[in-house]
Amino acid sequence: METPVIRVENLGKRYRIAGRKTPYRRLSEEIADALRFPFRRLHPMGRPSSFQDSIWALREVSFEVHRGEVLGIIGPNGAGKTTLLKILSRITEPTEGRVEIAGRTSSLLEIGSGFHFELTGRENIYLNGAILGMQRPEIERKFDEIVAFAKIEQFLDTPVKHYSSGMYLRLAFAVAAHLEPDILFVDEVLAVGDAAFQKRCLNKMNEAARSGRTVLLVSHNMPAVMALCRRVIWIERGRIIRDGPAWSVVHSYLGGGNSFCGQKTWAPGEGPGNQWFRLLSVTLKDNHGTPTGRINISEEATVEIEYEVIKDGAKAQFSLVLFDAHGTCVFGSLSNKERNFYGRPLKPGRYRTSCSIYGNLLNNGQYSISVLGASDYWSESFQVERAITFEAVDDGILKGDYPGSYGGLIRPRLKWQTIALEDESEDKPENDGSFDR
Repeated sequence: METPVIRVENLGKRYRIAGRKTPYRRLSEEIADALRFPFRRLHPMGRPSSFQDSIWALREVSFEVHRGEVLGIIGPNGAGKTTLLKILSRITEPTEGRVEIAGRTSSLLEIGSGFHFELTGRENIYLNGAILGMQRPEIERKFDEIVAFAKIEQFLDTPVKHYSSGMYLRLAFAVAAHLEPDILFVDEVLAVGDAAFQKRCLNKMNEAARSGRTVLLVSHNMPAVMALCRRVIWIERGRIIRDGPAWSVVHSYLGGGNSFCGQKTWAPGEGPGNQWFRLLSVTLKDNHGTPTGRINISEEATVEIEYEVIKDGAKAQFSLVLFDAHGTCVFGSLSNKERNFYGRPLKPGRYRTSCSIYGNLLNNGQYSISVLGASDYWSESFQVERAITFEAVDDGILKGDYPGSYGGLIRPRLKWQTIALEDESEDKPENDGSFDR
């Protein structure tokens, strides 16, 4: 049996979070208290009494990866994905467990670290390549490929401080991607850059896999994960939820495992939020006002967000983003067209903001909705990924006599009309076909 190039056994990483602290006490106060209460233990000098909480970013994580495998790692924000890659890259030490890695590694975790803003693009290629472990002859041999991939030929001798963010990102990825390691760790590279750049990144990682190199990819881009990876690990709250074939794991992660949840609730004060307000619930309701995880595509549905304002003057703002079963964004919507309370300072209390999804808009299939909340001018934002999941069912009303299926992410009811051109004097039919399929 082939020996794995990565072996992770019972890996755990704990971070300490400082708790409340008592005020520092002067020496005179300690001496006076000692004289008044001689049998009471003195506080440790130079250090206040305190307690600390800890949080496990990873716990009991175990898996193996073999040579040439492209492994996807998915999960919500804060699940521990980046922490895992940092441990595998030897940037962070684990609290418990062990990691065995066989081969030369390269990490695309914080792209551009090691760049010097005062140096030119050409100089930074040599500098960053050396930091990543490339020898000068290797850099010179791949120099033209790096420049061509980054598409910065015209600005090669310009200091990178004058580059746009896109140019800077392309150059940083190009240098790291041409290192040709045995194992490549990639964290959310596909979340930035334009479509052409993302396509080049995908092609580069496909090329690495075909050449027998091992790739671990962390991403929220589900179509890219399924295109690149045969195997996916789903991590949530620091633990592995599922490890298996890419389509099956992604399908379950996005709520497609026949476990649709049209409502998410939190106890008062425990929901996500900011200093101004906190969420109490996110609920999907059908056209009868009933909470549900299943709607008919021809009927209107409503997403209700209930929240508690905890500080006077809050200006609550929301955004909904709808994703299909493959993680593709179908559409997003902002609450800035709400007329009753948007932009108005709110008094402490409970509020409900609703968003209606028209009937005859969605295609049949499985969906999830992520909710973003923010304060005035979209500041102090927070996000709840996959707050609700649901299934949109084809009730046949829009299809009429059409026996086939519809393609596409949405299925809107559009206006169709037919008129006779040869003899326009004839009476028009009573039903002019204004609405048809």
